[in-house]
Amino acid sequence: MEQKTIVVTGAASGIGRGIAADYAGAGWRVFGLDVDEVSLDGVTGIVCDVGDEASVAAAWRGIDACDLLVNNAGLADPHRGPVEDLSLADWRRVTDSHLTGTFLMCRAAVPLLRKAKGAIVNMASTRHAMSEPHSEAYAASKGGIVALTHALAISLGPEVRVNAIAPGWIVTDGWDDLRDVDHAQHPVGRAGRVADIVGALRYLADAAFVTGQVLTVDGGMTRKMIYAD
Repeated sequence: MEQKTIVVTGAASGIGRGIAADYAGAGWRVFGLDVDEVSLDGVTGIVCDVGDEASVAAAWRGIDACDLLVNNAGLADPHRGPVEDLSLADWRRVTDSHLTGTFLMCRAAVPLLRKAKGAIVNMASTRHAMSEPHSEAYAASKGGIVALTHALAISLGPEVRVNAIAPGWIVTDGWDDLRDVDHAQHPVGRAGRVADIVGALRYLADAAFVTGQVLTVDGGMTRKMIYAD
C-alpha cells in the first residue's frame, strides 16, 4: 500500500507530539509543524507560526502530499484576565494561534486533500460550550473552530471530510499537577490522557460516513450536573 501522509500542527509538545509520534510509529509519513523545533523520530519537523499567512505558505512549499490534516496548534493557557483589561493584541494572539491558524492551514491543504480524498480533524475544546471566567479569547476561538468545521465539511464534501475533537482536561507536560479530586470529579474516574485523543483521532480519520461533527472526549464532564456544596 502507498504510504499515507499526515500533517500535524503544534507537534513539538502535548497532544500534537503524541499524535505525531503515534502516526510515525504506525508507518505514516509525518510532517510536524510548530513554532518550536520538532524533534521526533520519523517526523519531518517544520518551524511554522500557523497564525501567520507567510509562514504557513512557506511551510506548505515543503509538503507534497496530505491524506490527513490535524489542526492542533494554539496557545494553551485559556486565562487572559478580566475582559475589560484584555488588549486587542492579546485577543488577536490567541485567536490567530487557534482559529486563524486552523483556517490558514485548511486553505493551504485543500488541493492536496482533494487529490487524496483525505480528511481534516480540528482540535476544538469543551470550552466551546462551557467556560471559566476570563477565557473569552480562547472560548471564542474554539467556538469558531466548531463553526468552521461544519462549514468546511459542507464546502469540501464529498471529496474531503472535516470533523473536530473537543477535549476536556487532558494531562500533558506542564499541565500534569493534578490532585486526587481532579481525577475523581470525572464520571470515568480520571482526567484524560493524550492516548484518549489519539484514539478519537484514529476513529474520525477512518469514519467514512462521519463529517461535520464534534466528538467530545472529556470523561463525561460536560454531561455532569455540578452544584455548590
